Amino acid sequence: KIRLRFKVLSAGRLLVSWKEPKGEYDGYKFIYNNEPGGKTSELQIARGENKAIIKDFNPGKEYSVKVIADNVFKSIDMWDCAVIRFILSFSVSLFISHNPVDQFVCTTSSIADIVILVDGSWSIGRINFRLVRMFLENLVSAFDVGMDKTRIGLAQYSGDPRIEWHLNGFSTKDAVIDAVKNLPYKGGNTLTGLALTYILENSFKPESGARSNVPKIGILITDGKSQDDVIPPAQSLRSAGVELFAIGVKNADENELKAIASEPEETHVYNVADFSIMSTIVDGLTSKVCDGVEQQDKEIIPSPPQDLVTSEVTAHSFRVSWTHAPGSVEKYRVVYHPTGADILEEIVVGGTKNSVVLQNLNSLTEYEIAVFAVYRSAASDALRGSEITLALPTVRDLKVYDVTDNSMRAHWRDAEGASGYMILYAPLSSETTDERELRVDESVTDVELTGLIPDSEYTVTVYAMFGEEASDPATVQETTMSLRPPRNLRVTEADHSSVRLNWDAASSKVKGYRVMYMKTDGVQTSEVDLGPVTNVFLKNLLPLTEYTVAVFALYDAGQSEALSGGFTTSETLVPAPFSLMTSEVTSESFRVSWSHPARDVVLYKMTWSPTEAGEEREVIDLYHLVVHLGVINLWVNEETPFSMQVNWEVLDSDVDQYKVTYVSADRTEETVLVSGNRRSVILQPLLSDTRYKITVTPFYANGESTALAMASTGKTLPLSGPSNLRVSDEWYNRFRVSWDSPQFPTVGYRVIYKPISVPGPALETFVGDDVNTLLILNLLSDTEYSVQVIASYTTGSSQPLTSKGKTLHTNLDAVLSSSMCAQWQPHRHATVYRVVIESLLNGQKQEVRVGGGASRECFFNLSPDTQYKISVYSLLQDTEGPAVTTMATTAPTQPPTAPPTTIPPPTIPPAKEVCKAAKADLAFLVDGSWSIGDDNFQKIIRFLYSTTGALDVIGPEGTQVAIVQFSDDARTEFKLSSYSDKEALLDAVQRITYKGGNTKTGRAINHVKEAIFAEDTGARRGIPKVLVVLTDGRSQDDVNKISKEMQTEGYIIFAIGFADADYGELVNIASKPSERHVFFVDDLDAFKKIEEQLITFVCEAATIVILDIYLLSFAGFRMMEMFGLVEKHYSSVQGVSMEPGTFNSYPCYRLHKDALVSQPTRYLHPEGLPSDYTISMLFRILPETPQEPFALWEILDKNNEPLVGIILDNGGKTLTFFNYDYKGEFQTVTFEGSEIKKIFYGSFHKLHVAISKTAAKVVIDCKTVGEKSINAAGNITIDGVEVLGRMVRSRGRRDNSAPFQLQMFDIVCSTSWASRDKCCELPGLVSYIQYISIFCISHNLIRPSGEIGPPGPQGPPGPQGPNGLSIQGSPGAPGEKGEKGEIGLPGPQVRGNISPGDMQSQAAVRAIARQVCEQLIQSHLSRYNSILNQIPSQSVSVRTVPGPPGESGRPGPPGPQGEQGPPGRPGFPGASGQNGRPGERGKHFNMRNNLLEFLPLQLKVKQRSCSYNNVKH
Repeated sequence: KIRLRFKVLSAGRLLVSWKEPKGEYDGYKFIYNNEPGGKTSELQIARGENKAIIKDFNPGKEYSVKVIADNVFKSIDMWDCAVIRFILSFSVSLFISHNPVDQFVCTTSSIADIVILVDGSWSIGRINFRLVRMFLENLVSAFDVGMDKTRIGLAQYSGDPRIEWHLNGFSTKDAVIDAVKNLPYKGGNTLTGLALTYILENSFKPESGARSNVPKIGILITDGKSQDDVIPPAQSLRSAGVELFAIGVKNADENELKAIASEPEETHVYNVADFSIMSTIVDGLTSKVCDGVEQQDKEIIPSPPQDLVTSEVTAHSFRVSWTHAPGSVEKYRVVYHPTGADILEEIVVGGTKNSVVLQNLNSLTEYEIAVFAVYRSAASDALRGSEITLALPTVRDLKVYDVTDNSMRAHWRDAEGASGYMILYAPLSSETTDERELRVDESVTDVELTGLIPDSEYTVTVYAMFGEEASDPATVQETTMSLRPPRNLRVTEADHSSVRLNWDAASSKVKGYRVMYMKTDGVQTSEVDLGPVTNVFLKNLLPLTEYTVAVFALYDAGQSEALSGGFTTSETLVPAPFSLMTSEVTSESFRVSWSHPARDVVLYKMTWSPTEAGEEREVIDLYHLVVHLGVINLWVNEETPFSMQVNWEVLDSDVDQYKVTYVSADRTEETVLVSGNRRSVILQPLLSDTRYKITVTPFYANGESTALAMASTGKTLPLSGPSNLRVSDEWYNRFRVSWDSPQFPTVGYRVIYKPISVPGPALETFVGDDVNTLLILNLLSDTEYSVQVIASYTTGSSQPLTSKGKTLHTNLDAVLSSSMCAQWQPHRHATVYRVVIESLLNGQKQEVRVGGGASRECFFNLSPDTQYKISVYSLLQDTEGPAVTTMATTAPTQPPTAPPTTIPPPTIPPAKEVCKAAKADLAFLVDGSWSIGDDNFQKIIRFLYSTTGALDVIGPEGTQVAIVQFSDDARTEFKLSSYSDKEALLDAVQRITYKGGNTKTGRAINHVKEAIFAEDTGARRGIPKVLVVLTDGRSQDDVNKISKEMQTEGYIIFAIGFADADYGELVNIASKPSERHVFFVDDLDAFKKIEEQLITFVCEAATIVILDIYLLSFAGFRMMEMFGLVEKHYSSVQGVSMEPGTFNSYPCYRLHKDALVSQPTRYLHPEGLPSDYTISMLFRILPETPQEPFALWEILDKNNEPLVGIILDNGGKTLTFFNYDYKGEFQTVTFEGSEIKKIFYGSFHKLHVAISKTAAKVVIDCKTVGEKSINAAGNITIDGVEVLGRMVRSRGRRDNSAPFQLQMFDIVCSTSWASRDKCCELPGLVSYIQYISIFCISHNLIRPSGEIGPPGPQGPPGPQGPNGLSIQGSPGAPGEKGEKGEIGLPGPQVRGNISPGDMQSQAAVRAIARQVCEQLIQSHLSRYNSILNQIPSQSVSVRTVPGPPGESGRPGPPGPQGEQGPPGRPGFPGASGQNGRPGERGKHFNMRNNLLEFLPLQLKVKQRSCSYNNVKH
């Protein structure tokens, strides 16, 4: 049956549409009239239109509409022409409400909480439910809706009630009206009493938005008599203060309405004959509701607010909060004043406010507060309290550092809210020095205090300033350093009247030195002031005299302490000359010369006479009355790699010139002559990094005086190289290197670069000294290079400065038979890219220019199976750079596919933010049955395009997408592994063609499970598997069984229904809760209404990692798979091997020494860690595990600093958890004791660390060992890595890690998992029957179930179910154990393999094994529960969501056994067989041995040690 659809387009225009019928026809005849007796109108509609518009539509009249499909054809045998009409008639009574100008509007200032309870049972129907929506829209329009005004919530009920939205669900009237317009039709039975109880328990609650002492209104809309009792729940609502209005339509029971509604009945009960006239009661109902709200509000006695609380206390303000007073409070008066003061301050806030901040208060002052609730005609008593403001914040952590003799620096942590700081400092001991003051603004927390007195203790005080008000001071004391004296006084060149003193320099700040000396027993002091030299020559001393000397360092601030010493001149009164020589001998004369014995010789007396006999003569040489002292205090400074400066002092004034000689170890001596009036010379050019011996010799009028020369040494600096080498502007065939120039001028720079990731020669280029950056061209793409920069000098080269750089990788993606796409990394300065593709087969080219922000370009209409070259040129303004080139071959020609039926969007839709972290296997199952039609199927395609377009990364690294279309059978449009590119995926979506057929949804869901979610078609382990089912009708086969199987196995299923879809069937198909997983729209045009929410829910589901079968009720992270520690991937993880775990069937992974297994945090936890979670690990400490602490697991930031983790100290036998709290402060909690020590003794142990906002709890082997308080955690950065086994002392990412074995590692998004886990993986904690359970589950012999809860209350009767022929009932429980039978006669002899007639097949044995597992587990669990709980175990009945009543079926044969009886002793199913005939004696064989072939070795061994009765019944 095909139905018509109606939609009001505007005043006077009604749209009528219908589905296209089957068969051949040419068009439609559209006939309509308004009944009764109205004018009949007729329209001709072309085939394919499927719609018509009634333009003279009157909303107040009833219409009859008829649509006729005409088909004209030529008869072969009988007539020339005939007309056959396929008539589809539909008569509908429509009442379209409109908003009259005089519609009642509630204008009272009173507010209320209104909950509307809507009957959504099957008896209403979809057409009438639309009229209910219109009535609700008019009802809502009459009230002033808002969070601080009237709030409106709505619940819908049938067999089971559900909240459509709570009182706090929407904050505006428009939002509520929009929700009413999109209210889905529920369907089901009519259980009004249950629904009334439901809104009392769920809607009128504070957490649902209900407000205390605000009038509460309940409005019930129903069309029939309830199937349960309504009187007690209605009475409970009225007793709770809810004023009830009851509206009955059509078949409603008026007596029942009166029993529900509040009194008086005349104003609270409404009953109308039909849905079409519901609008006639809108004004009266809203008026009475408005009056009721106002009356309730008047009855509320003015009461003061409650629970005065002060918070956010500072020095000048605090917040005052209170709980709202009951009723319609217009405003609140807040009066406050300092205690004892008479001046009152007042603040008035609106009646919806419940807090206010009192500002401009005095610091450290007690204030009294009074809060009054002001009603329309009165004010309440005061709610009183008091609070003391804080003292002004002071600076914290004041410290002094970098102390010198005349300065120091002060640093402090800022004071919140300060406008600036005042610093006072003064010496403690000085009475003449005034205290100094320094003021800085609020941004400065570090200052330098200068001009201080050396060796003085200073007091430094810092005040935080708040305007002109100062906080309490923070004070610290520190002593300046004393002026450093010279060191290591040495005496050299001492003779009878002179001496040279040497010492070590005191400091670079020394301005000069003062030398004071005196005779030790004398009183007269001599003094010499020098420059920054470290020696002095003292002369004119007395011989054989002891002197005391003191050397002072002179600074700007004064002179230092003295460096003291002494010396004694020699005892010789006048030293004798030496080196006596004769020369220039003639017959009458010769020259005599000698060396000066001392600098202060005044004259010489010389005598000579013949050797044999003669008169002795004597002469006094007056020429030598002039005494020369020569060079003193020679030093070297201003060294460079090529030069140095030589400086000296001289006391003589008659030096003509100086000879300066210098020589290195391997060079000849060089000489420089300097005029006598100079005291320094620069020696250059010199060799770098070379020590030279330098001698300065004076020349007098009589020649060179080598005796008065002085020598010293100096060293040139090494050649300095460039610094701060960096690589930038990386491109596919080039990058830029830059460096900082050295301080000394160079000749230029040598740049050497060589590929290191591939073989290649080293290349070199030279640039001038004015260049410090170079763009290196013509490099290989995706190649790492080593780069060296060497500074060149005239005398050599510096050491090389080394770095590395890598060119970018260019790649091609989405290579199809007729298209391919090139992708590149954008250049930051590029303005345009020129992209050229050239066929290497025929040379044909295509060229396109794209903007500088582009990074991808696709080319279409290419030849299949052809090699192409793609070149990308960067244009920087008008300059074009070199090409980056890559090559690829298009795919071979594929079989032709139907062209797309829709025009593809011009661009790829951007990913939605909620889908950025999605990583799942996502399958869409699309109804392609005949009831859809071509036009609607294209709407489904557009919906799929929009939904998949919202995804981000497509392919193995993100979300994989598959689409299946179904009707009689399922057709895979494409598999999960088909596309790894978003553009190609969207192109494939648009190419899907309409299938047609019947609706077999169950078969299609099974096809998705077996053919789509399979590893050979791309399904991934450990990745969420999400199925989205779209259908428009009820399935013609069973969907419940396969849907429940998939839900139990962890699949996430969304069900979307439209048109004639069965809501109950959608609920059975979809995952729970239904509110997130079931969507229903009236038609495909309404897809946009649910699209945003569906995408959000699907992407959120795709972001969650679902744990294994034991954790189906928890979301979390499978850390083993994320670290690659699974059988399929572990071989690619360096330093990891697989070994047997706690059982032979469970593998574990050994992390060897320094394996340092890690993964980026961005990959493991893209959204960070949850606020509450449990870290669950099964591991073993090895004998070779070091004694030092190591992190079992931790998260590091990008600087390798730990953020959160678990540390095991094998030496101290402790466990520590650490993280950063919400304040950013580091916190740790350490657990120790005998239970903690167990994990270090070599066995496998299971560790749970449950982290909540307030505590960290440690559970070992499912036993709680400790719990400690912590602060709530702060956010973590995702820029770092997560590491296993990292040693605490590690300082780098590739440092060292500890060896240990790891079998399980999960992070569960709940703190309750530790109490739910049973540690079934630990042999020591697993009983015989528990291990059977593990084995049976792992081999799919049974399915796991949750824990058995207590029996629930008896539910209401369910709807009529299907007959016994359609769905087989579950088998009954085993009966009582029978009497022991007599021993049978021997059976026939059996040899070799068991024949089919003699023994059960292997399938039968497996079935029996399954039953054994189930019965063994049930028996033991029942026994354990009885012991633990001391009550017998009870069965639990599970009800599914009821659907609509079905049609009565044929009487079926007798059904299976009914309700389960009390459990009997476990036994094999079936009755005892009859005695067999005697046979030959054969080999012993029984079912038990065959059964045990299915059990692992550990179970067999365990079995032999147990009583045989455990398995024989």
